[in-house]
Amino acid sequence: MTDHATVPTAEWRKSSHSGNGGQCVEWAPGVVVGGGAVPVRDSKVPAGPVLAFAPAAWQTFVATLDDRRA
Repeated sequence: MTDHATVPTAEWRKSSHSGNGGQCVEWAPGVVVGGGAVPVRDSKVPAGPVLAFAPAAWQTFVATLDDRRA
């Protein structure tokens, strides 16, 4: 986990499911922290903590969500 100050200029993108009850995550494409990690945060708390996923873990997470939509 990292703090929001680590990615102050990030352009955050919401999940494509952001209209479903307000329980959303945002990620910052093009921003890398701590050895190439992908920053992710809770859209309801934009100034809160930022999780940093290793690229392989993020790809697995996204692939799992895609599989559930199919």
